[in-house]
Amino acid sequence: MLKKKKKENTDNTENINEVNNEQLHDEGQEQAPVAEATATETQQGTAAAPTAEEKLKDELAQANDKYLRLYAEFDNFRRRTIKEREEARKTEGKDVIVALLPVLDDFERAQRAMDKATEVAPVKEGVTLIQNKLKNILGQKGLKEMTSIGNAFDADLHEAITNIPAPTDDLKGKVMDEMEKGYTLNDKVIRFAKVVVGA
Repeated sequence: MLKKKKKENTDNTENINEVNNEQLHDEGQEQAPVAEATATETQQGTAAAPTAEEKLKDELAQANDKYLRLYAEFDNFRRRTIKEREEARKTEGKDVIVALLPVLDDFERAQRAMDKATEVAPVKEGVTLIQNKLKNILGQKGLKEMTSIGNAFDADLHEAITNIPAPTDDLKGKVMDEMEKGYTLNDKVIRFAKVVVGA
C-alpha cells in the first residue's frame, strides 16, 4: 500500500509539475507578445516625445538665439549713442552762440558809428550798452562774476599772482587787487580770479 501511495504521490507530483510547466510555457508565450507590444509602444512613444538630450539642444538653440538678438540690440544701441554724442558735441555751444549773435551785430554797428563819430562820449556809451547786453546774455546762461576784492583769499576760487604788504592788519590774507575777474558757470568755477593778496 505504501508503494502504491508513494507511486500515486510521485505521479501526482509529476502531473503537477507538467501542468505548471505547461502553464508557464503558455504564460511565457502570452507574456512575450505583451513584452513585444510594450517595447513597440515604448519605441513609438520615444519617436513622438523628445528625449532629454533633444530638449536640452532646443533650449540651447533658443538661448543662443536670444543672446544673439540681445547682442545685436546692444550693439545698435552703442552705435546710436556714439553718433548722438558726436552730434551733441558738434552743436553743444549752439544756443550760446545764437544768443551772442546780436552782440556781434551791435559791435559791427558800433564800429561803423565810430568811423563817423566826432565825440568820444556817445561811442563810450554805446560800448557800455553792448557790454551790459553781453553780460546779461551770459548771465541768463548761468555765468556769474566773482567778487574778490576785500574777501579772504580762497585757493578754491582765487589764484594768487603776488603778495604785497598790507596797509593794515585786518587786510592781511585778504584780496587787495584783482588782475583778472573770476567766473562761475552754474555755481562751478570755470575761471579762477587772478588776485593780489595782502601779506
